[in-house]
Formats: sequence, structure tokens, C-alpha cells
Amino acid sequence: MKLKLWLPLCFWVALFGTVFADAPKIELVKKEGQLNADMTNPGAAEYPSWFKNSFLDFRDDVKDATAHNKRLVLFFYQDGCPYCKKLLEINLAQKNIADLLRSRFDVVTVNLWGDRDVTDVDGTHLIEKKFADKMKVMYTPTILFFDEQAKVILRVNGYYEPHKFLAALNYAADKHESEGSFRDYFAKLNPSPPTGTLHAQPFIAPPPYTLTRVKQTGAKPLLVLFEQQQCPACDELHNEVFKRKETLEQVARFDVVQLDMWSKAPVTTPDGRSLGASAWAKELDVKYAPSMLFFDSTGKEVIRTEGYLKSFHNQSVMDYVASSAYKSEPSFQRFIEWRAEKLREKGVKINIME
Repeated sequence: MKLKLWLPLCFWVALFGTVFADAPKIELVKKEGQLNADMTNPGAAEYPSWFKNSFLDFRDDVKDATAHNKRLVLFFYQDGCPYCKKLLEINLAQKNIADLLRSRFDVVTVNLWGDRDVTDVDGTHLIEKKFADKMKVMYTPTILFFDEQAKVILRVNGYYEPHKFLAALNYAADKHESEGSFRDYFAKLNPSPPTGTLHAQPFIAPPPYTLTRVKQTGAKPLLVLFEQQQCPACDELHNEVFKRKETLEQVARFDVVQLDMWSKAPVTTPDGRSLGASAWAKELDVKYAPSMLFFDSTGKEVIRTEGYLKSFHNQSVMDYVASSAYKSEPSFQRFIEWRAEKLREKGVKINIME
């Protein structure tokens, strides 16, 4: 069972970039109602008025976008999602990003838990939450870019900081998918090799990186940290999240390995193959640093986070895997809500933005 998490992922605060003084004022349209203030940012979800008012027949949306020299974007959200809020308020407050998204894409919102009727590009009729399941959307925001043949050519799981989000828009708008993956495209935009160092932690296993799990019994689940040098989000992960007692209690339930996603360090993968770290990251389609990949005791990937998360979400995804809750509850969102409620019953104050 393999679940991709880009919690509200999915999930992702790193460098927020500079909000330019001449950024456009965004006219917002209210959607849906308010949720529990303990688990969300105050207020209802709001989206720009220039997002497409679709009849949710995605076959027609692809045709309409193509006719206007645009591409269709599906924006999966849920009310109270703080990472959706950051994408809207920080990224779209930068004029170049807002202008590019508005001029080159038709953006349609899809509620992760919604009951509106939709028609998939293959003609299937279903409701929003079933469509989200079909597309394997596990957290918000998740953004899918479609080409003129109604094929998904880029999937953005979670929050991208402005400069990376802009790169994703340019990749899809200018049809760079014909040249290779977004991962390779983004790497070319940052050609200078990193010069910093990875963070040391006492719980990280040293090399050699022999991660074989296929013949082991009774082994702990495995957590692989894909990071890179000169990574502000990695700095925050180690300097903030991994300094907390609650995080360290969860980390102790795993074997932990840290890999530079661009290095050639030899790795024996969980299924017993020999690869360089960079080659394995590419095979796994690791796009973002830090990415946390969780493997069960047999070496099968269970779930991943593909960007920076705050402490509560990191602790929750660790608990989700270490407790084996994923075997009975396939929805991480439902698990995190259940876990938060159980902690509140014990008097623990939940703040997802710490």
C-alpha cells in the first residue's frame, strides 16, 4: 500500500519569498463554511474571483482551456487548510505569479471532502471526494496540471515557496514536459552546486546506507530523509521540529537515514538494489527538500511528505506509520483529526502552526 502525502502535504512552508510592494490586490470569493478553530486558520476558504466557475465536466474544461491557449489546473483544497491559505496569500500576492497563472491556466477548485457532481476526463461521473480518492489526493493543497490530451503532466503536492511555484507554472505553461521531468527542469534553474552541509542528528544512522528490509523480521519502520545542502526548509526542520520532545519520541520508533538528494553516495535500497542516492531520489520522484519517505518493516513505501511541515503534522505522520494506523485508516486526514481529538481529550493544546 503506497500513499503519497503532501499533507497539506500537501503541507509546505519553507522560504516564503518577498511579497512585492506593487503586488496586485486579489479579489476573493468566499467558499464553504468555517471549521474547528483548533485545527484550522480562522475563517472560510477564499479563492480569487478569476478562478474558473466550472460546471465540473473536466472534459469540457480541457477543451475550453485549449481553445484559449491555456491549460487546465485542478486545485484540490479543504476549508481551513493553512497551506492553501499561504499559497493564496503569499504566492498569488506576487504579481508575476498571479499574472502567469491567470493568463496561461484555467484554475478549477475541487473540495477534498466535497459532494458536488463531477465528470472526470475519461467520462466517469462521481462526486468530488470520490474523484479525489481516484486521483490519490491525500492532503491539500494538491494541484494537477493537464495537457491538451487531458493527461496530467505535473502534480504539485503541497505548498511550494514562490520561486519554486513560479518554476512549476513556467514548466507547465511552456510545455517543458516534453523535455523531461520537473525535477530535472528545476535543477537546471539552480545549476550551482550546493556548498553547505547537512545537519547532524544523534538519531540518524551513519553510512554505509544498507536499507534492505525484505528479509528482516521485527525491524522498525524506516524513515529516509532526502535533503540538500543550503536548504532553509531543512534548517527549520532540524532546528525547530527535531528539537521538540514530542518529535523525538516519535523519531525513536524508526530507523532513520539522511541522504543528500543530489549526491552519489552508495545506497542499498529497501528492496536490495544498489544505487546512488541521487539516482534513487530520481527513481522515487523526490522533488523537494526536505522529503520524508516512510517504509514499513518489509521495505515497502507507505507514505511520504514532500516538503516542510510544522511539528504537529510531522509527529502525526510518524505516529500514523509507526502505529500501523495506515493499515486500517487509508485517509491520513481522518487519522490526524482523530489523533488531535484524542490529544485534546488528554488536555494537550493543539497548534498546527507550531
